[in-house]
Amino acid sequence: MKKTLLSAIVLGMTLSGAAGVYAGSKLEKINAYLNQGITFKVNGAVQSLTDSNGKKLAPITYQNTTYLPVRAISNLAGINVGFDAASQQIWLETKQAGDSPAGEWTAINYSDAQIKAIKKAFANFESFETAYAPKQMAKDDSYVEAKATGDGVNLIFKQMTVNVSPRDYSTDYKSKAVKLSNGVSAKWYTPSDTPLLGFQLDDRTVTISSPDGSLSSSQIEQIAVSVAELK
Repeated sequence: MKKTLLSAIVLGMTLSGAAGVYAGSKLEKINAYLNQGITFKVNGAVQSLTDSNGKKLAPITYQNTTYLPVRAISNLAGINVGFDAASQQIWLETKQAGDSPAGEWTAINYSDAQIKAIKKAFANFESFETAYAPKQMAKDDSYVEAKATGDGVNLIFKQMTVNVSPRDYSTDYKSKAVKLSNGVSAKWYTPSDTPLLGFQLDDRTVTISSPDGSLSSSQIEQIAVSVAELK
């Protein structure tokens, strides 16, 4: 399925390139339509296409061909994607050995009670009430609970902990910079035995770790791109 999807994405990019969309610095104006009627399933699970801020995206239909947002589709399929602004080149890479294949990811469907509890945890912080949470996890992981701390909220899963805080505590530690597949800059640092991945999201800092070591760094980075406002 991933190979088929990758081929479709590349084909779409080839067709759009032929139209001169990224011919140097020149853009070609077209009349197209946002197609709100198309829905998506990945490995049988209904999914929504969203940007890095959780905003819903729609495919574009142009001259009887449907074009999909490359980054959103790649994230759903577990394909690494990046964009080089200097060369105007998009690159796609399938996961390497040790990474989680697309079939091992699952959407997180929080129950109404869980959403209420998560929002309650965030509500304890003035000017920081908006709740954020990851939208995907490893297939064998499961959500446990939300805990308000003295300076943020911990979303606890069986295999990971996602901390959302108004402050970045990584500044006192040596870190390694990485670029997430959605273009967001992040950094790895290890204040104790557990590596932490931290990045800025809107007005807050998100830190993800796998306390039991069951998730690899690439898996955690994949989860990071799914963190968004909880509706």
